[in-house]
Amino acid sequence: MSKQPAPETGTAAADEIPECPSCLKPVPLCICDSITPIESRISLLILQHPQEQDRALGTARLTALHFRNAVLKIGLSWPSLSKALGRPVHDPSRWAVLYLGSAKVADLETDRDIVAINRKGEIEDNQRAILKDIEGIVLLDGTWSQAKALWWRNAWMLKCQRVILGPAHPSRYGKLRREPRRDGLSTIESVAMLLAALEKRPDIAETLQSSFERMLAKYREAQSVLPELAPKPKPKRDYRRRKRA
Repeated sequence: MSKQPAPETGTAAADEIPECPSCLKPVPLCICDSITPIESRISLLILQHPQEQDRALGTARLTALHFRNAVLKIGLSWPSLSKALGRPVHDPSRWAVLYLGSAKVADLETDRDIVAINRKGEIEDNQRAILKDIEGIVLLDGTWSQAKALWWRNAWMLKCQRVILGPAHPSRYGKLRREPRRDGLSTIESVAMLLAALEKRPDIAETLQSSFERMLAKYREAQSVLPELAPKPKPKRDYRRRKRA
């Protein structure tokens, strides 16, 4: 686990709220008591950017807690899939990396909502065979720019199969955490969509979506009594000063 930076001015109150030792969320947002680890055929590797530290609304650790064969690593780069996962991987091509980048399912001639693409961003042939063969999924947890940094810093991902999603509905975050694109989902929503489809187990999607909804409900409830949990607005840049410089 990466070392947390010292709190900035104005965030001390939020840091004083005790956190759950398991999910690391502020105690008022913890839903660990409702989580029962799921047995799944497909393994999960969640790579979280070190600067993705949204304790309140982040879902990477929450997602990992839902699965017995999930690994969460925090960092920027690893020499190989095996090193990141912590065990040997004999065929990286049977692992899929979920990375949207500039690719969009809506731009491809397909009615699928999970699509395997090649290095050029083109749809692969034999979609059903490729997706059926997947034995593990790598997820990049962070903002769009942070996910891009993880993608470019880990060349071994090119040995894996890249997949993208075309969800029918936008993220359940809604106004709490806006995504720059409609097809952008939280980590827990992405896993729910992928594993439910690849393993043909709608119960996985139902379980993860229920947990996510409960976390969001607790967040909205906590905001009324703990406003320090609310996301801090990003400081505005002084474009006039930069222009003069």
